Amino acid sequence: MRLRRTMDKAARELETVERTLRTTESGEFPAQVFEEAAEHLLAVAEFIDEQAERLQAKILEAGGLDPERLGRNDGE
Repeated sequence: MRLRRTMDKAARELETVERTLRTTESGEFPAQVFEEAAEHLLAVAEFIDEQAERLQAKILEAGGLDPERLGRNDGE
């Protein structure tokens, strides 16, 4: 969870830097570089979420609980 919050903070910081540089650099702003960086951060965040879900399912199974059954109650 801490790592996910750190990634969220990194994404917010990147957006702040992007806005600032976009304003100050105008036409010279490397938009593509910032888009790629944001995509990399998103990929890492998705990886973190996938691993968290995988580990949670493993823990539930080890405790004798069915992760699929519990997952259905989240959205209802």
